[in-house]
Amino acid sequence: MSTQEKKAPKEKKPVSPEKERTFIYTLARFVAAIGNHTLFPVRYHNRENFDLQGPYIAMSNHNSAMDPLILAYPCKKYEIRFVGKKELVKNPFIGWLLNKGLHMITVDRHNSDMAAMRLCAKTLRDGYVLGIFPEGTRHHDDLMQEVETGAAVLALRAKVPIVPVYIESKPKLFRINHVYIGKPMDITDLAAQGFNTDVVEALCSRIRDTFLAMREESRKK
Repeated sequence: MSTQEKKAPKEKKPVSPEKERTFIYTLARFVAAIGNHTLFPVRYHNRENFDLQGPYIAMSNHNSAMDPLILAYPCKKYEIRFVGKKELVKNPFIGWLLNKGLHMITVDRHNSDMAAMRLCAKTLRDGYVLGIFPEGTRHHDDLMQEVETGAAVLALRAKVPIVPVYIESKPKLFRINHVYIGKPMDITDLAAQGFNTDVVEALCSRIRDTFLAMREESRKK
């Protein structure tokens, strides 16, 4: 080989969704582990329901700003890519931390944000886990009283299962917070009916009923 010849650069192998972790995400899970076992103890139920093969949607009720950490910790197989409101990234540093460090997908809740919807759809097509809080806000009157239709639209179009996660309460100092990870919701029957308003509303109702049933079951324990 001539000294003038240069070796072709080796192509980097794409990282599989199961193995991809940013340093900041790994650090966040470490912080969650400490908090979950000390100041704000969490007891997880049925963690094995997070062991299915991606892509899927991890869907939870929303009680506090700590909810993403509560969801991320028991999901060992994947880095959950959460959907969050655009107001969270007004500060440039916080924006970089959430978007680049944690792969958060920002969405404009007050308008039809098609760019965010396309990015969510691509995330699922690529085999990742999407984290969604379909109530849209932490300030609500009752559990899943309003389910944002965007979450149902994504699930129906991607034809992926939904793993429901019921967080019993807001984190409280030295008090155990129970978190119930439900069995994946099979939505193939609804997806087979085509895509229309009635099907989307039917899935929203199913999501609401699932969480209400999980809450009732938790109260029996």
